[in-house]
Amino acid sequence: MRRTPVRRRTGPLAALAISLCLGGGLLAAPSQATPAAAPPTPSAAPTTAQGPDGAGPLGPAPSAARPVEAEHVRDARTPLDQRPPLSADRDALRHDYDMSVAPATPDTLSPEQRHPSARGRARAACDVGDFTGNTGAALVEKVRGAAPDCVNTLFNLTGADARGAFREEQMVTVADALRAGSADYPGDGSTGMPQIVLFLRAGYFVHWYNPDDVGEYGPALRAAIQGGLDAFFDSAHAGDVTDANGETLAEAVTLIDSAEENARYLPVVKRLLEGYDASYDDSWWMLNAVNNVYTVLFRGHQVPEFVDAVERDPSILRTLSDFAAQHLDLLGGEQSYLTSNAGRELGRFLQHATLRPEVTPLARGLLRRSEITGRTAPLWVGVAEMTAAYDGANCATYGTCDLPERLTEAALPVRHACGPSIDIRAQEINAEQLAATCASLTGQDAFFHDIARDSGPVADDHNETIEVTAFDSSTDYQTYAGAIFGIDTNNGGMYLEGDPSVEGNKPRFIAYEAEWLRPDFAIWNLNHEYTHYLDGRFNMHGDFAAGVSTPTVWWIEGFAEYVSYSYRDLPYEEAAAEAGKHTYPLSTLFDTTYENADTTRVYRWGYLAVRYLLERHRDDVDTVLGHYRAGDWRAARQHLTRTIGSDYDADWDAWLTECAAGGCARTA
Repeated sequence: MRRTPVRRRTGPLAALAISLCLGGGLLAAPSQATPAAAPPTPSAAPTTAQGPDGAGPLGPAPSAARPVEAEHVRDARTPLDQRPPLSADRDALRHDYDMSVAPATPDTLSPEQRHPSARGRARAACDVGDFTGNTGAALVEKVRGAAPDCVNTLFNLTGADARGAFREEQMVTVADALRAGSADYPGDGSTGMPQIVLFLRAGYFVHWYNPDDVGEYGPALRAAIQGGLDAFFDSAHAGDVTDANGETLAEAVTLIDSAEENARYLPVVKRLLEGYDASYDDSWWMLNAVNNVYTVLFRGHQVPEFVDAVERDPSILRTLSDFAAQHLDLLGGEQSYLTSNAGRELGRFLQHATLRPEVTPLARGLLRRSEITGRTAPLWVGVAEMTAAYDGANCATYGTCDLPERLTEAALPVRHACGPSIDIRAQEINAEQLAATCASLTGQDAFFHDIARDSGPVADDHNETIEVTAFDSSTDYQTYAGAIFGIDTNNGGMYLEGDPSVEGNKPRFIAYEAEWLRPDFAIWNLNHEYTHYLDGRFNMHGDFAAGVSTPTVWWIEGFAEYVSYSYRDLPYEEAAAEAGKHTYPLSTLFDTTYENADTTRVYRWGYLAVRYLLERHRDDVDTVLGHYRAGDWRAARQHLTRTIGSDYDADWDAWLTECAAGGCARTA
């Protein structure tokens, strides 16, 4: 993905809804690093916001061809005074290593493949009126009887529907149902408890973003939610180590944060961390339940009562330290994130001067138990990042001074020039792989220029040399890239353009080897990201902020996909399948932004729009690119929305039919 704007958290945890599972990686301006991450839709899986260090916890991945899921995701850097609620699309991918475009991309997996516990769950029809038109016991019955997928859709409610479903009286009713249902909670979803909890989470989420629509939340709801959560966590089966219980438990832990009850439930956080053992590893949901406590801790720093509570009883600090120290064996394995998150969240308490004397020796102890490279690196780097962010003046105490430079030298020892315009820095790559990578990149230049029909770099662009940074795996990218480059890593890679008008500016894209394709060697999204560099230098005037001052994402990501697939002579089967759905008129796609679209619209439909225009209306492409190259974004926008407008929509629709029927099987 090219440079994407930072989406600030402004509600309980709206993150995955915000991030995109990039078809190619991300674009980011110097101070605008955003994730290209987990999929799509404005109501996505739970994630955490980031603090100034830019790193929240990571999360569990189910057994799949490659790691694709996570609860704690690096999100756009967010001020600590903003705390959006977590959104919740169960089918959204939750992992700090979400990839993008390639065979078997994660967002093409079925819900059952992503969430084993979802197997057999039908996608029932969902009538919003069931929740807006009922109150009291009738409302509770509708919530209990709805499919979780149906309740997920409520995260998108606005206006009268938002008020009808989630005004305080409705939320109090359902919170009371959580309390009542906990008395005989059987440890599974048979009584509708997952839906009850998810409904409450949706209410807090919608209220955060649409407070005027929903109305005020006050003491009545706070008392009700405390009563409901108290009853649930005290229930006999809330601690069952099973997938059946884990579904409700994981959501309930997230609900703690949604309701901003982070301080009250610190004992629950401790109980889950202290109770974890290998028996949890057989349950995806139980792993999420444990990992979600890091969300409660991470975002708790934004709640004054939470900090006060830890100051009164700092035992959670020792719990985190002990968890990390006792589970060093997890590092390098599927549950590595549990250990590294513990260290990271311990270190985050360094931001409070009153707690620093207790945190410092614990953080130093974890740094001594781990190393900057190798299996224990995720723990070392996570703790080191926190020391740099929150106690940098005392870096010598921890041995973490000059952290980005030290990490760069340790993790990216390979340096290689592909020629005068491309430099490679890599973690581990042999001569044959370097040669293949250079050939792929340099060979793409002529292909790009043939399609773009440019006459050279745009005015004031000095990005003459690009640095290609390649980590050895998605895990290594996740471990190091954020600390070195200050970017988010819940994506398939990121292009950092910088300010091309500055002499000596160093654009780079940061990527990693697709370890799931081994023994074949491939740097994930290599050609997509390189297209962003070429597009920025030869087609898009100015920096990223200028380039997205009007909706240009249809071109930015669609063209990168088009060049990547066409240059590699690969059919884009997922895009052709989308064409058969006729989801979007062409005129609608001209309005695509990173904020209003999901992965499918940004990448697959962007590809389709670019391909259609190149095949059927090349003159219009030349006109629009002429305006882009001059930085006349308004003129380009006018051509798309007024000159073209909806005139091509009928022909576009017919072209989509041809594409889906095999017309797009050939590469362009």
